[in-house]
Amino acid sequence: QVYIGPPRFGGSRGGPPQGKKFGNPGDRLRKKHWNLDELPKFEKNFYQEHPDVARRTAQEVEHYRRSKEITVKGRDGPKPIVKFHEANFPNYVMDVISKQNWTDPTPIQAQGWPVALSGKDMVGIAQTGSGKTLSYLLPGIVHINHQPFLERGDGPICLVLAPTRELAQQVQQVAAEYGKASRLKSTCIYGGAPKGPQIRDLERGVEICIATPGRLIDFLEVGKTNLRRCTYLVLDEADRMLDMGFEPQIRKIVDQIRPDRQTLMWSATWPKEVRQLAEDFLKDYVQINVGALQLSANHNILQIVDVCNDGEKEDKLMRLLEEIMSEKENKTIIFVETKKRYDMFCFAVSRLWPAMGIHGDKSQQERDWVLNEFKYGKAPILIATDVASRGLDVEDVKFVINYDYPNNSEDYIHRIGRTARSQKTGTAYTFFTPNNMKQAHDLVSVLREANQAINPKLIQMAEDRGGKSNW
Repeated sequence: QVYIGPPRFGGSRGGPPQGKKFGNPGDRLRKKHWNLDELPKFEKNFYQEHPDVARRTAQEVEHYRRSKEITVKGRDGPKPIVKFHEANFPNYVMDVISKQNWTDPTPIQAQGWPVALSGKDMVGIAQTGSGKTLSYLLPGIVHINHQPFLERGDGPICLVLAPTRELAQQVQQVAAEYGKASRLKSTCIYGGAPKGPQIRDLERGVEICIATPGRLIDFLEVGKTNLRRCTYLVLDEADRMLDMGFEPQIRKIVDQIRPDRQTLMWSATWPKEVRQLAEDFLKDYVQINVGALQLSANHNILQIVDVCNDGEKEDKLMRLLEEIMSEKENKTIIFVETKKRYDMFCFAVSRLWPAMGIHGDKSQQERDWVLNEFKYGKAPILIATDVASRGLDVEDVKFVINYDYPNNSEDYIHRIGRTARSQKTGTAYTFFTPNNMKQAHDLVSVLREANQAINPKLIQMAEDRGGKSNW
């Protein structure tokens, strides 16, 4: 018998590679030792301060930042812009913006665009739904248009790393819409889908690649793409990527990118692990925070907590859905904890109303189809396990229902953040039972910070935690 070596992608279909030689993703990637003198030079500062911005006094800037809850740390942070035209974007960007009927940039855009356009490394701490995707994509498009054209065999100029395929796909939709005018090509690289079409896109050449870390490592290891031309790197939802255990892959990927690149890191929270990543990957960076630095929920969401026993939840939910479904705007996401609960629920709810569901065992194709149907209003109710709580970006969700309370307040904030996006309002209903008692104290803090009315039973629970309770 002839031994023909290990499979090309580092493992058989049945699981991880055998033997220890290449046990972890990225083990075949050698850390690059860069000599900056030998690398071709590239431009990254394209910012021209608009005369209106230049004329603003320090007091006016301070007043604007305070009114929008923007704080800026770091050296030479430029003044914010307050109108789209002040960003001095080229026409191929402004033409698309002007079609959107927006009045003003969001706070993260107002402060983020001048920083990103001036070629600086930056950290943006902002909630999802704050307009952060355009905060990094539009300067990225300008950056690409100032670089030499791609040649055969070149990898992307702009790389966006994202934690989930849903988020990666959303970012790619935006990249396609805004990159079209200057003929930029983009692709989306993620696991759980066939590799063939993704490889074909990369081989044809793309200026923008949006990728989840695992699949990108696969392709880098077997030479299906490279990061030699990458000069604009974005880490989106960095906190979430670390939560999901992607740190080793991220470090391997960043080792493949020239160190004088521009790096932009985005996160909803700022724990020490994310701070460490920023210290390691960014140079002399400007940090922009929008909103409170501690964990906080979007203040446009009305949060209602119903303290009850587990056995009461189903009846309460059905009554609540009756009310919601009589509303004109009734797009609703219901979060449940387990697949079993999910199955039971889909059956009960879909007998009465059009409902769809998404959970971890569904194939990528099924998940995409369900999200599309929900997005375009074919069914007003989406039932989801936690797999859908991050990066699920549907514009007009009016209600979120936490049938089962999540394991921590961070996930609670992410879940309810599916409503009230882009400055709209929304309502989050949460059933909270004695089993969730450990989380009561944190939930009270989140509600207080957002100036919400707090159910006295919840306060009682927070105080009783650890002692005997009436529940």
